[in-house]
Amino acid sequence: MLSLNKRYRVAVAWAQDTNSIGALNKAVKKGLIEAILVGNTSEIRRTCKILSVDETNFTLVESENEILATSEAVSMVKSGKADIVMKGLIGTDKFLKAVMDKEKGLMIPGAVLSYVCALELPEYDKLLFITDPAVIPFPDLGQKVAMARYAIEIVHKFGIEKPKVALIGASEKPSHHFRYSADYSQMCKMAENGEIENCIMDGPLDIFLACDKNSVAIKGIKTPVNGEADILLFPSLESSNPFYKGLMLFAKGELAGLIMGTEKPVVVMSRSESEMSKYFCIVLSCLMVK
Repeated sequence: MLSLNKRYRVAVAWAQDTNSIGALNKAVKKGLIEAILVGNTSEIRRTCKILSVDETNFTLVESENEILATSEAVSMVKSGKADIVMKGLIGTDKFLKAVMDKEKGLMIPGAVLSYVCALELPEYDKLLFITDPAVIPFPDLGQKVAMARYAIEIVHKFGIEKPKVALIGASEKPSHHFRYSADYSQMCKMAENGEIENCIMDGPLDIFLACDKNSVAIKGIKTPVNGEADILLFPSLESSNPFYKGLMLFAKGELAGLIMGTEKPVVVMSRSESEMSKYFCIVLSCLMVK
């Protein structure tokens, strides 16, 4: 079980859905967090009753709508009353609007906002980290470099000193038809030169070369990733988002994800994600509190 020096305070925006409350209750009972639930307190109490969860495990804060609830939750973290902000039933776009507010939000000035998630998969022998399936539609070179650095930072928290980073494409062959090819070439040079530190990076690679050693042998491709990727970096949100959701739906994957580029951890999950995935997200956010 994760051991922490303190309980972190998690402020949850529009926090009345069953999976969020179930996950938060688990984290509270494990001694990881104190949970502040901002939303319709009548609905929160009703959900707690349905789940047989003791509502006194949480601090409840009444809010009349999802926008105000999100503003309040973000404000708590901004002011130091909480350490982590978490999305409940509110849509991601509305939630991130409050997080990204220049005056009242949690953005680090000049930083790239990006999302990194870890997937636990029955058919892969270690955690697989993916970026960016949630925030940046078509990242440019600078954003891709930030995405890689964020993912490497998170992976280091799991004791992996030199993760293997696969820059994912449709093929291992660079092509002018794919805009990412030039960026990937530059990133590999940056990794070799130490500008992107503490990793082994290669790309473009397809999923098979990134994650399946048998495919590497069959194709006869030499790659330092060698089918053992820790991190998959995708060229676009429209490629990475369906990929990770497909793994969760069809491969029974469980997820832990986090927004990076903010002053404090920001937990963003799909409203349909499982209780266990939301619990894993909370645990990951506790690891990343600075």
